[in-house]
Amino acid sequence: MSEHVAHSAAQPVPTRAELAYLRRGIREPGGKLPLFDRRGQEISPAIIQICIANGWAEHWFANPVKPDWLVCRLTQAGRDLVQRHWPAARAEG
Repeated sequence: MSEHVAHSAAQPVPTRAELAYLRRGIREPGGKLPLFDRRGQEISPAIIQICIANGWAEHWFANPVKPDWLVCRLTQAGRDLVQRHWPAARAEG
């Protein structure tokens, strides 16, 4: 069962893991989102796919060396979401 919870179909509420992933794009050039977490572990493709499906992230480009990697960037909706749900991001944005 997914830990992803929604208020309604139109307003999904991100999990802590999704917010942590999205938050990493706030200070990166172009809003680039990470492929790996701070411990060097690959970000779960499920987290990335949920963020894409909710419009918080978007595919940026294909990696020719690793075509299965999802290279994404933060969307404006994702930036707004992080700033609403993670108050410290307001100062970073």
